[in-house]
Amino acid sequence: MSMKGKFRNFFGIEDEEYEIIEEEIEQEDKPQRRSERKEEKANVVSLKSVQKSAKMVLFEPRSFNEVQDIADHVVNRRSVVINLQRVDTQQARQIIDFMSGTVYAVSGQIKKLGSQTFLCTPENIEISGNITEIMEEADPEQRW
Repeated sequence: MSMKGKFRNFFGIEDEEYEIIEEEIEQEDKPQRRSERKEEKANVVSLKSVQKSAKMVLFEPRSFNEVQDIADHVVNRRSVVINLQRVDTQQARQIIDFMSGTVYAVSGQIKKLGSQTFLCTPENIEISGNITEIMEEADPEQRW
């Protein structure tokens, strides 16, 4: 051992250096724990913010020309209720065919709510339940 080493051992300088190093290590561990807590908090999602994004739009088209505007709402993740009372049977079928393709493209759902009312939803909305309807129509062509 050198003369410096003997002095350090005699005065106990090396022991203090080790303590300082241990304190520095402890200080380095504390910020990591804080960052872990921040990461845990970052994984929390507020359910209120998810619910605010859900919207429903009502449409009563008068011609097939309006169907693209209706489809744009479904593509933009909004539910759409379509009332087909103001269009003739042929245009109503074309509208439903077009909307069925749109809903399929966005992995959504389409449900019949009434004799001439349909609900089209994107993938982020789930439809559950059924509405039964007693059809008293004499003409089977009127049914979709």
